[in-house]
Amino acid sequence: MTIVVTGTDTDIGKTVFAAGLTAALGARYWKPVQAGLADGSDAASVVTLGVPADRVLPEVYRLTTPCSPHLAAEIDRVAIDPERLALPEVDGALVVEGAGGVMVPVTRELIFADLFARWAKPVVLVARTGLGTINHSLLSIEALRNRGVPILGIAFVGDAVEDSEATIAALGKVRRLGRLPRLDPLNAATLAEAFVANFDLAAFR
Repeated sequence: MTIVVTGTDTDIGKTVFAAGLTAALGARYWKPVQAGLADGSDAASVVTLGVPADRVLPEVYRLTTPCSPHLAAEIDRVAIDPERLALPEVDGALVVEGAGGVMVPVTRELIFADLFARWAKPVVLVARTGLGTINHSLLSIEALRNRGVPILGIAFVGDAVEDSEATIAALGKVRRLGRLPRLDPLNAATLAEAFVANFDLAAFR
């Protein structure tokens, strides 16, 4: 079983959600392209949030600059080969995290939504609950559907905004998987407790 985690934007809590899901499922975690190593890596972050280090697969591309992968690669003088981004074969479940939103370029010819279409695995769209999320979420859903990407559902991160969450699920015709509240402190224990309390793991199996 492979689940792809993507987002409506950057810095919305996608990595925190991916870490919670990976740990809850006892899955492996893979982020194929990491940009912005000066700020640390998402692979390192998920380990601090409860994913065992031996269940984290190495990135294919590790890029320095915190920007879109296509530009980060050019700055690092690295050529991203999409053929190297084929899904790895693992025993058990795998959670794959994209970078930024669904329309972020991997290269100047390939965006993440097209890569997800190649993989043909179910996608969880992570969205914030704040102002602007209806527009960003519905556009992301439309972009995925237009490419035939299977959408498992939408997961929200942030304070509860019932009308926005319900509106996105209804208009986007997607399953509302749950909402992960902002956690303070955020650590492996609080994330594990919050994930089990706010999501039905059966929806991901």
